[in-house]
Amino acid sequence: MSEWIDFERWPDCVRMERPGYVFEVRNGEGRILQTPCTVPLQLPFDWTSPPVRFRLVEEQSPRHSTPVPRPQR
Repeated sequence: MSEWIDFERWPDCVRMERPGYVFEVRNGEGRILQTPCTVPLQLPFDWTSPPVRFRLVEEQSPRHSTPVPRPQR
């Protein structure tokens, strides 16, 4: 993980992109969004506080869920 960066520098994310990494964006309420670099950043509809900082983090490997069991008769 890298150091937190003030969100005012979000347009610089293009230069910071690396394969296998995404950006972790945190808002004033402590909510977190993991996203690739997109300028302008599309915020989740339920964020009531603006983003305040971001950092580069390793992208998590996809997790496979267990199959839904078949209905029992």
